This record gives sequence, structure tokens and C-alpha cells, in this order.
Amino acid sequence: MGERKKVTAVIGTYRKGGIIDTAVDEILSAAAEEGAEVSKIYLADVRIEFCTNCRICAGQAGLERGRCPIPDEMGKVLDIIEHSDAVVLASPMNFWTVTAVTKRFVERLICYAYWPWGMAAPRTRNREMPRRAVVVSSSAAPAVLARPATRIVGLLKSAASLLGARTVGVLFIGMAARRERQDIGWWARRKARRLGRRLAAGSR
Repeated sequence: MGERKKVTAVIGTYRKGGIIDTAVDEILSAAAEEGAEVSKIYLADVRIEFCTNCRICAGQAGLERGRCPIPDEMGKVLDIIEHSDAVVLASPMNFWTVTAVTKRFVERLICYAYWPWGMAAPRTRNREMPRRAVVVSSSAAPAVLARPATRIVGLLKSAASLLGARTVGVLFIGMAARRERQDIGWWARRKARRLGRRLAAGSR
């Protein structure tokens, strides 16, 4: 038997046990049933500071990510992702975009770009895509309206790309605020499990 695939979920919800968390659990459960080693990182539970735009990390040359001088837990989170075969990036929609903790995480991904002062635009350091990604989001509005009207899915896909992951699936759940505690529904559950199996089966 080959080495177990590692699937890491990075979750930007504030409500554990809510729709986003439940959807991610279904993805990870299906991946685990296929033999994958799964884990979850709640962004609200780790110490990630705001990017100060000092450009120290972005100014470092080379293919490896630039090292940020901020003494927090961002580096540890990125180390975990870099040692994963697949990643789930999940955030509910707040004010038509990702949550604040998710945006803070995404902004810190500038370390994967080379962008010294004086350079007109950033350049991705390493264009290899050794891992797969699934992005998950939800909205109080119907999915058919909310998803195309916002850039939330595109933002999460861009973050996955910087993390060296090719997005192989999107789970977007609409009408997610009808009740305080709400089931994700049979359709979303079935798709989540299909995406989890896909992540576990994917090769690095």
C-alpha cells in the first residue's frame, strides 16, 4: 500500500458546528474513509497577525516562500499545508466576501510571490501544483445569485493556487441562514462526500 494522503482543511468560520463546518466534516469524513489522514485548522483559533506590507517576505529571492518576520503561527500553518497532498479552503460569505480571519490569512500568502520594491507587479515564485484543493463557501442568499455576483470563489481559488493547489471542486451552499442550526441538505452532503473521495484519490 502507498503512503496515506494528507488532507488539511483551513476553515474561516466563526461558528463551529455550523454549515461550513458541517460541509467540511463531510468532505474529510469521505476522504478518511478512502484512507486519507485528515485534519482541520480553524483560523479563529490560531494566532495570525495582519500583514503590515513591509515586503520583507516578498523581497526574498528564490522558489521557496519568503520568510515573514512577524512572530506568530502563520508559518506553522503553512508548513502543515505544504506537507499535505490536498487542502480544503472554507469560508462563509460575510459582506459579499470571505470572513475577516480568512482575508487576513489570504493576505499573508504574499510570501509565495516575489515582489520587491520597484517591481510593477508580483510574480508567483513557483508555478508547480503538487496538491489538489476544494473550496467551500455559503451564503444567506440563493447560491444561483450569490456565487456569480461575488468574487468569493475566485478569491479562495487564488489562495489555493498560491498554496500550490489546483482547485478540483467547489461546494457553494445557498440559503444558509434560515435557522441558527441548519442541516446542509442531501445535495450538499452528497457533493461534499464526492469531493472528499476525489481529494483522497488524487495523486500528488
